[in-house]
Amino acid sequence: MTLRRPEKFNALDIPMLRALDEALDRAEANQDVRVVLVCGEGKGFCGGGDIDAWSSLDPLQFQFDWIRYGHRVFDRLAQLRQPTIAVLSGHALGGGLELATACDFRVAEPHVKLGFPETSLGVVPGWSGTQRAVRRYGPQTVRRLALGGEIITAAEALTLGIVDRVAEPGAARATAQEWASQIAARAPLAVEATKMLIALAEGEGGAASAEALASGFVSMTQDVKIGADAFRNRQKANFARS
Repeated sequence: MTLRRPEKFNALDIPMLRALDEALDRAEANQDVRVVLVCGEGKGFCGGGDIDAWSSLDPLQFQFDWIRYGHRVFDRLAQLRQPTIAVLSGHALGGGLELATACDFRVAEPHVKLGFPETSLGVVPGWSGTQRAVRRYGPQTVRRLALGGEIITAAEALTLGIVDRVAEPGAARATAQEWASQIAARAPLAVEATKMLIALAEGEGGAASAEALASGFVSMTQDVKIGADAFRNRQKANFARS
């Protein structure tokens, strides 16, 4: 998936969020997709939320149309059944870093800068920069970025665990594709189930992940067929625990 608004450093607005939401639906439904790469066109991965898109909203619009909708889309990305890799060939700031954080892995090029500059604009990180980012990077790292306003390089982000690999200049996508090939060579159902189990341990979409795993398990049993056949035939089910 490639964010294509290079003239704005791929800053997000509502149409882009909608397009991302739709792209995630397509990826989830495609059984041939084993790994999803999230990329940005041009010099930036994502410059965050487009100020022109949110600064004129009234408080209720800002809360519901902007923050909650963006949160829903980012949660959708975080809970995608396939592993995801953010390809940081350009800067990831504010909502852009939150977007990358919603992915399972992050590959960055050396020149990339990362940070949460929202408080300098009078707002807070609203797309899980104070929640998912804290779970994944630790509270002190997020304090440095969100409260202290530090903008860090890819090398420092690697030491802090914000990015997983630093690629050679211009090689972030190739590095991510090679990594994706390694993941895709593994058993897809085992990979997806393992991702969900890790998400459960991390507190990511816990209830949905638990129900999905349990439902997948029981759907493989004879009880499902017995129960469905009994319902259709208006009979009492005689379950066999098999």
